[in-house]
Amino acid sequence: MKLSYKQKLFLYFFGIMAVFAISIVILEQKEEKSQRTQALTDRLDSYADIIHSYIEDSSAMNNVPPDIEKLAKAMPLDIRITIIDETGKVTFDKNIGNIGRADNHLNRPEVRMALYQGIGTNVRVSGSTHQEYLYYAKHYDNYYVRVALPYTVETQGMLKADNFFIYIAIAIFVIVLLLLNYVAGRFGKSILQLKKLSTHIKYDKPFAEKIDFPDDELGEIGNQLVDILKQKENGKREIEQEREKLVQHFQFAQEGICIFDSDFRKIYANTHFFQYLNFIVDQPTFQIEAILQEKVFDPVLGFLSDRDKKDIYHMFQINKNGKVFSIQTIVFEDRSFEITIKDITKTEKTRLLKQEMTNNIAHELRTPVTSLRGYLETLSAQDLAADKQKQFIDRAYQQSMRLSVLIDDVSLISKMEEGAPQFAKEKVNLLQLIDDVRIDLTDKLKENDIKLNVSVDGDVVVNGNYTLLYSIFRNLADNSISYAGQHITIDISNHMQDAEYVHFSYYDTGLGVEEKYLPRLFERFYRADEGRTRNTGGSGLGLSIVKNAVLFHKGSIQVRNRKEGGLEFLFTLKK
Repeated sequence: MKLSYKQKLFLYFFGIMAVFAISIVILEQKEEKSQRTQALTDRLDSYADIIHSYIEDSSAMNNVPPDIEKLAKAMPLDIRITIIDETGKVTFDKNIGNIGRADNHLNRPEVRMALYQGIGTNVRVSGSTHQEYLYYAKHYDNYYVRVALPYTVETQGMLKADNFFIYIAIAIFVIVLLLLNYVAGRFGKSILQLKKLSTHIKYDKPFAEKIDFPDDELGEIGNQLVDILKQKENGKREIEQEREKLVQHFQFAQEGICIFDSDFRKIYANTHFFQYLNFIVDQPTFQIEAILQEKVFDPVLGFLSDRDKKDIYHMFQINKNGKVFSIQTIVFEDRSFEITIKDITKTEKTRLLKQEMTNNIAHELRTPVTSLRGYLETLSAQDLAADKQKQFIDRAYQQSMRLSVLIDDVSLISKMEEGAPQFAKEKVNLLQLIDDVRIDLTDKLKENDIKLNVSVDGDVVVNGNYTLLYSIFRNLADNSISYAGQHITIDISNHMQDAEYVHFSYYDTGLGVEEKYLPRLFERFYRADEGRTRNTGGSGLGLSIVKNAVLFHKGSIQVRNRKEGGLEFLFTLKK
């Protein structure tokens, strides 16, 4: 059975106090017995001195006077008196009638002790009377006087110490034990509470109940530990909350994230990491630790194996199965590390597209700028006739208009890429908007003998941006005027609408486009017939603007050749 701290403390102090109390009692009993014995021997010594004085006064050692009998009778009845000469012969003994039969007493312990020390005591059974006595012998000049008391219960009681001190000691011992039990209880309570607290700390348990400590030093330590543990729990709770936030961030992050310890064992990996990993490697795997054995991750392994490097960041790109991935590695202080796989295909395409757009813009700007420069240099350097000057000025004006259109289109498509905040929305009546387009294009339509038919309900309203909606119908019409040919018909209709969308059909009856070119018509600066496009002065961005404007309004657009001839654009706009 395992004892509690209180029980151990109580037993330890009980043992110490018991030994102390017993030692005190034994010492006191011994001292009191010694004092009682000394008092009794002093009494016997006085008897011996009285007898010696009597003998000296009578001056009759060889012939014992008869009066010694009277002296013996005058003393207490239980006192035994024995006179022994120098040779050990008994010359008188109160309790022996025939002293001639007495043995030589020189070898008696008390007599021998008296011979050497002057006095001697002993407790033994008498060889003559066969009774136990307390003997006291005293050596005088030429004889010994020995007095003795029968060693009875009464005599033992006289020598025995009083038990009163024992009772006092026992009472004090009991009181001390009660106080000890109280003190041990207080210490035990503190220790028990500290034990409970250590259990909370060891097993990382929260406080289910309040722990009360006594008002002492241990209690103060316990309260301080409670405060420390509470701070730890609060810190742990905050860390857990931050960890949950981090895990949620990792779960919903678009990147694949995996964290390894310093021994390359996985600590955490989100879903995207598994998806990207199995897309990159040749054989699908769910053993994350095995990825470092894949050849594509050799740069990561090489970076991690070079422990002497102070760099903590490494990044490289790979192209796999038509996608571009950025793989980043971050090493932490404890040599654990994080691998992030990010699909940058769209970003890379955007970058290439912007690069291509920049090149295309530069290419598109080069021709009108060169033409403008040539015309202006000719006008400046040569003295031309008035009609020739007008011709050069008109051509320079046309090139400047082409530059203006290109700049406007580039600006518009750039704004659309920047997002919705660039364009305010309002309620737009589409029939009225299409009529505005028709008015703006009246001259061009007449010049090319183009008939415009509009079959749009007067109550069709879209919550959108007027400029972008205008650009949809204006660019489609410009595209037909520029490329479909003359003597054609343009038809615009909303052939259907539902609770969310308005469905439009835009077609012309012109030349159409070869099927192989249809998938690329919405690409920026793409020209199915580059020579004809340059002659018409288009920027090559019109249909790309149309598509982006439709997407801005949560719609979709497709293009196809009509069986009857010409191109048809089918698109939707969200109401």
